[in-house]
Amino acid sequence: MLAILWWMGLSGTAAETAPPPPAFANQDCLDCHLDPTTTRMVNGKKVALLFPTNQFRVSVHAKLNCVDCHNGIKDLVHPSKLPAPNCAGCHVQEGKDYTGSIHGVSHAMGASGAANCWDCHGSHGILSPKDPDSATYKLNLPATCAKCHSNAGLSSEYRMKNPDAAAQYMDSVHGFALIKMGLIVAPSCNDCHGVHDIKRSVDRDAPINHANVARTCGKCHVNIEKTYDQSIHGQLLAKGDPRAPVCTDCHTPHDIVTPEHGNFKVVADERCGKCHADRLEHYRDTYHGKAMALGKPNIAPEVAACYDCHGHHDVLPPADPRSHLSTNNIVATCQQCHPGATIGFTQYRPHANPLDGKNYPLLHAVFLGMTSLLVGTLLFFGAHTVAWLVRVTFLYWHDSKKFREQKIAAQTGGEWFTRFVPFERFLHFLVVTSFLTLVVTGMPLKFYYTDWAKVMFHFVGGPETARAFHRLGAVVTFCYFALHLSSLVYKGFQGRLQACDPVTGKVSFKRLLGIVVSPDCMIPNLQDWRDFVAHNKWFFGKGPKPEFDRWTYWEKFDYFAVFWGVAIIGFSGLIMWFPVAFTQFLPGWIINIALLVHSDEALLAAGFIFSIHFFNTHFRIEKFPMDTVIFSGRISKNEMLHERKRWYDRLLATGRLDDYRVRDEWLRWKIIARTFGYLFFGLGMVLLVLIIYAMTTRLTH
Repeated sequence: MLAILWWMGLSGTAAETAPPPPAFANQDCLDCHLDPTTTRMVNGKKVALLFPTNQFRVSVHAKLNCVDCHNGIKDLVHPSKLPAPNCAGCHVQEGKDYTGSIHGVSHAMGASGAANCWDCHGSHGILSPKDPDSATYKLNLPATCAKCHSNAGLSSEYRMKNPDAAAQYMDSVHGFALIKMGLIVAPSCNDCHGVHDIKRSVDRDAPINHANVARTCGKCHVNIEKTYDQSIHGQLLAKGDPRAPVCTDCHTPHDIVTPEHGNFKVVADERCGKCHADRLEHYRDTYHGKAMALGKPNIAPEVAACYDCHGHHDVLPPADPRSHLSTNNIVATCQQCHPGATIGFTQYRPHANPLDGKNYPLLHAVFLGMTSLLVGTLLFFGAHTVAWLVRVTFLYWHDSKKFREQKIAAQTGGEWFTRFVPFERFLHFLVVTSFLTLVVTGMPLKFYYTDWAKVMFHFVGGPETARAFHRLGAVVTFCYFALHLSSLVYKGFQGRLQACDPVTGKVSFKRLLGIVVSPDCMIPNLQDWRDFVAHNKWFFGKGPKPEFDRWTYWEKFDYFAVFWGVAIIGFSGLIMWFPVAFTQFLPGWIINIALLVHSDEALLAAGFIFSIHFFNTHFRIEKFPMDTVIFSGRISKNEMLHERKRWYDRLLATGRLDDYRVRDEWLRWKIIARTFGYLFFGLGMVLLVLIIYAMTTRLTH
């Protein structure tokens, strides 16, 4: 018996642990327990009480007598229900540990389903924990614990805190290393929870208690524990601060994964945000945060998570010289992702709050300015659009037959005149395709928190692909803008020649001014203001509808809005595209301003184009479902007389009408042009609905 106890590594002397002499010999017990007719009722069924001699012969208790464990037997013929085996009679220390454990305490409180010794070790076939066939062998222990800790009935009955712990462990890096790879050094359940003295996390001496977790993990991760102890988190823990995060707060207790696994970066940010919610909120306003939410961050290493800047286990305040963000180290930290970054680049504020005027006064001022511009523009032109819609709707219902006849006549006129030359139509095609590309790849970042943004980014191919297409759209934008500026230079040169005095050959200021304020020029003039006033009077029935010239006041606004948008969105986009280059001579916080300006101006452009511009151009009743003039380049005489009579009269009076007369080549490619037009128009309307939905969702939450 002493040899067996010594072999199992148990403490205590022979006098303390040796069982009393048996009252009955084993053969006396086996006379009945090897007889198949010896049975008892279990759940309404007869069960044979055959003793497993083969199992017992190889167990660690092979030399013990039956009554050494079943010491409650007084007579050979005994009741079918015996007292539980007294394991603590030999295993004294283990018995004491078990009594104070969660299992022992639960039993003392009447929880009959709590684990007993034999639930883990077995009964008659108990093997040494070092035996590969033992239920408590390290490789087998997770399955042994899982018998209870993956049992839905027991989990519900006893309100287990982590009912999925066993399954989570099997999928964790620890479970994979132990079960799949057979690495015996990998931790099993007892390495973290203890052996016989398993306790709840609220017990102060439990190895999984908040104050002890780092030390428990440090049994294997020695150097990491030392690093953690010196960090700001470890220092807080040493002071007894319950807010201090420990290993399980970041890595979780059971489903621990490697940093290269799945969405570890996303999950890590969310866990940091449990304590640093304000920092996480504004981190998500950055490209890193948005791309993290929309894509596959572990495949895109340039998408920085919290720990990429602040460190992993060695998080320290920026004031600490050892911190990754200290003045000594921050440049090197930024250079991990941004080679060539300088001290200017480090002035970028990844957690800047544009609503915080005290700490970010310039960013706050830009935010107020951009918000005022966005809201003011949409409100002003929104009111203009609503008034126009109400007026034409009233006219349509008042005499719908006449309205339809005018619409048909405008679209089927016998004479046609050029309004847009092929070069202008080509530029518009570039405008439409590049703009839609920019919106499709940019707006999901703006509204990253919506499901449609995630679907759209997934469809595009993730952050890297979306970024590539977005930059391609930007390049096309710069190209068409450069082409248009080149055409303006050419026209300006022609205009200079026209402004020259035929006698002296010098430029006449009067002639030049006449060209600038000409109705053929896109520069706004006094007549545009008169048209605006007259048009608004017509909305409310206070005057006749104005007879417009070649360009209307809203078309000129749209035209110069492109100049404004390309300049503002383009320059801010270049700053975000090449942040290292720009921060060579600009402070890093310019990136924060560029992001805010780029985002809000892009929203203004998308909202204006898909609502105001679409209505002015396509969605009016007299134009619905589409005005194809930008694709065909031609306008009928009837439409000119109805909408641009001043232009027609001016061309007729100057004898230039025939210069604009065109043959009907439109029909040969009408279907193709209309198909593209409807595709662009439909996509724009879908994007408008999604943007409105995203904004209302944000406001309601």
